[in-house]
Amino acid sequence: MAIEQNNPSLILTSGASGRVNALLSLRALKYLIALAHAFILILLVPFRGRKRTVVIEDKQESGSVRKTTPKVRVPTTIVPWKSSTGLALGLEQEVVARRSLAMMRVMQDRDENTVREFSLFVTPRGDTMFTQSWTPAASDNVSGLVVLLHGLNEHSGRYNDFAKQLNANGFKVFAMDWIGHGGSDGLHAYVPSLDFAVKDMKAYVEKVLAENPCLPCFCFGHSTGAAIVLKAMLDPKFEARIAGIVLTSPAVGVQPSHPIFVVLAPIVAFLLPRYQISAANKKGMPVSRDPEALVAKYSDPLVYTGSIRVRTGYEILRITTCLQQNLSRLKVPFLVLHGSDDTVTDPEASQKLYREAASADKTMKLYQGLLHDLLFEPERDDISKDIIGWLNCRV
Repeated sequence: MAIEQNNPSLILTSGASGRVNALLSLRALKYLIALAHAFILILLVPFRGRKRTVVIEDKQESGSVRKTTPKVRVPTTIVPWKSSTGLALGLEQEVVARRSLAMMRVMQDRDENTVREFSLFVTPRGDTMFTQSWTPAASDNVSGLVVLLHGLNEHSGRYNDFAKQLNANGFKVFAMDWIGHGGSDGLHAYVPSLDFAVKDMKAYVEKVLAENPCLPCFCFGHSTGAAIVLKAMLDPKFEARIAGIVLTSPAVGVQPSHPIFVVLAPIVAFLLPRYQISAANKKGMPVSRDPEALVAKYSDPLVYTGSIRVRTGYEILRITTCLQQNLSRLKVPFLVLHGSDDTVTDPEASQKLYREAASADKTMKLYQGLLHDLLFEPERDDISKDIIGWLNCRV
C-alpha cells in the first residue's frame, strides 16, 4: 500500500530522540571522557578500600494505597545517596503517591458511555504495574481489543479521550504504565531495561487475551511505546496472536551526535545509571501546536519533566539499534503515523520501517506540519478517525 501524505494534520507525541541527542552533547562528551579516565584509574588500583552503596529496588504492594489526596513531586535532580534504607523508603513513598493519583483519576471519571477501571498487574519479575481499561457501557457491541502503550515520560491516563473514542466504535481498550512511569513500580522515568517493558507488555497482552477470548487484538504504541510494541512483534509466536499494530511517531531511529557516545554510553550507564544529564532537559518542549495541550501535559504530576537518566537514554539507543537491524522481520499488519515536523522522533525512520517491513498489509501516513504528540494536536480528531477507520477494516 502506498504512503499517504496528509496536508495540515501532523501531531507530536512524547518521544526520546531529542533528549538523547541532548544527552550526547559536546558537554556530555567531555564529562564522559573524564569519567572514563576515573574508571581506568579505579581499575588500576583494585585493592583500595571503597564503600559500596547497595540500592534496593522498590517492591510496592497493592494494599498500601493512601486514602488522603496524594501530592506528587516530579524529581528534577538525582536521588540523594544517603543510605539504602532511606533510598528505598523515599522511592516507595514516591510510587505510592503516583499510584494513588492514578487510581483516584480513574475512580473520579464518570462517563455513562464508558466503564473505566484500574487493576494492578504483577510481572514475572515481581514488579507491580498499574493498568486500566475502558469498556463500552453496551459491552455486547465489542468487536475488538486494543492494548495501548504510552510514550517516554508520560502515562496511560493521558489517552483517556482516545480510549473513549475507541469505545464508541466497538473496541475495548487496555493500557499499562510501563516500568518507572505513571502508577507503576520504579523510580520515576528510570528504565533499567526496555526489555523489561517488552516482557511486561507481552505478559499483560497474554492476560488480556485469556480474559477476552475470540476477539481480535490490536496493539497501539506511541513513540518509545511504539518501539516496545515493535520489538515484541519480533517474537513470531507473539506476533501471530496480534491482528495488527498502530504506531504514532515511533522511536525507530535515534542518531547520536558523535559515534564515540555509542562506545561510552554502556560504560556510563553501568557506573551511573540513575544520573541525570542537565543538558538533556527538554522541559516544556513543543510536542504539540495546541497551547492548552502543552500546559495540560507539562503541569501533570504523572508526566516526568526532569532531565533524562543515563540508563534510560542508553536503553533507547539499544532498542532503536535492535529495531534498525530487524525491520525486515516484521510481518504483522501495521499503520504508522508521523508528523513531518517532529523534532523528537525521526519521520524518515518511519518511512524506512514502511519500506523494509515484510508485512503484506502496511500503511504509512505522513502529516505535513504536525509535531510529535499526534493525538494532542489540533487535528487530533482527524488522526483518531484515520486510526479507527484502519482498525474497523480489520475486525
